[in-house]
Order: sequence, then structure tokens, then C-alpha cells
Amino acid sequence: MVEKLTEKKVAELEDKLNIKFDNKRLIIRALTHKSFANENTDLKIKDNERLEFLGDSVLSLSISTYIFNKYDNYKEGKLAKIRSVIVSAPVLAEKASDLNLGKYLLLGKGEELSGGRNRDSILADTMEAILGAIYLDKGFDFVFEFIINSFKHYIFEVDNGNYIQDYKTMLQEVIQKNSNERPVYEVVKEKGPDHDKKFYVVVFFNEKELGFGKGKSKKEAEQEAAKHALEQLDN
Repeated sequence: MVEKLTEKKVAELEDKLNIKFDNKRLIIRALTHKSFANENTDLKIKDNERLEFLGDSVLSLSISTYIFNKYDNYKEGKLAKIRSVIVSAPVLAEKASDLNLGKYLLLGKGEELSGGRNRDSILADTMEAILGAIYLDKGFDFVFEFIINSFKHYIFEVDNGNYIQDYKTMLQEVIQKNSNERPVYEVVKEKGPDHDKKFYVVVFFNEKELGFGKGKSKKEAEQEAAKHALEQLDN
């Protein structure tokens, strides 16, 4: 039943991806949100969460391999920063939006009504599930080429400093490679009138100061502090 309902959508998405799946059930599963599976237990269809888990690893390995070979003079910290942006939810959601993945999702009624087709978190997770499905259907060499072709321009943009980066997420991912603790941001000073206030923020980890930043908002100051911390860690 699900195969019949989604046959046209799958064919259309395959054309966009330029991939013909040998096992159509993999691509259908990649498009199946848990809300749909939970509301349609009679169909005995599996959701995409396990494929998302697999796709996350495939993406990380592919990007790591590519930038390791391409930038052979970069230190581990700089490679980690590039990778953390590429595998982040905002980039994955942007790529998913380019493919209009929301159109092809199998969603439960509640998720549909709440705007799930356009929710970045769902789109990012679905993009990872698609990569997991491609890996299982075509193998690593194929999915590696697909990933690099799909994300190469993001890598170049990040390396050239032209991509707006979420430095807080990047810092957290670098730190959590070796610890389950999170960095802490503290506003140490506010300066100026309300209409032109500046915030000064320090980021700490295990009570050690990692970086300092200032900005016209707390958010901007925190991002600047995280960026400074990453630069310090890279030295």
C-alpha cells in the first residue's frame, strides 16, 4: 500500500537525486517520519531514525576523508571546525530544502498540521536518512561521491570564511569529542545606553576561560566568544 502511495513521489525524488534505488523500500523508509509510522501501525512500516543514525556516520566519514586528503597542511582542530559546519543541522536542512525533501515526507497528521514539512530539524534528519539509504543500496564509494558532489561548495565556502558559521555549535562539538560537559557563557559586562548597548561575554569550560567576545546582543557576543575560543584551540 505504501509503495503504491509513494511510487510517483519516489520516482520524482530519484530523478532529483539522479539515483535509481534497487531497493525502493530503503528510500521509502528514509522518507518515513516516526509520526507516520506511529499513526499507521497496521502498515508495519519502519521509521527513518535508524537510517538517520547510519547516514550521520556515513556523512561524517565522507567529509572527514575528503578534507583530510584535500587540506593536508591543516591541523586537526581546523579540519574538525570545517567538518562540524558541514555536518550541522543548518547545512543539512539547507540541502534538504534545495531538494524540496519536505514534499516527499510521510508524516503523521499532527506533524503535518504543525508544519513538519518545513521544520529544519526534520529536514536535516531526513537528509541524513537519505544518505544512509544510498549507502545501503549503492555502497560507500557511490555515496561518498554523492556526498562530496552535494556538499563540496559548502566546504569551499566554509574554508574561505564566506559561510555564516554557528561557532557555538562548533565549539561544543569540538569539546564534546573528549567530554560530556558543555561550555558555559557568562555576560561579564554591559556597556552603553539601552538603544546602543554592548555586551561582553566570556566562555568557560571546566572553569577555564576559553574565549572572549563582544556584540550588540548577547547572542552576537556569545558567537564571537566561541569563535575566539576556537581560534585559541587551533593554535
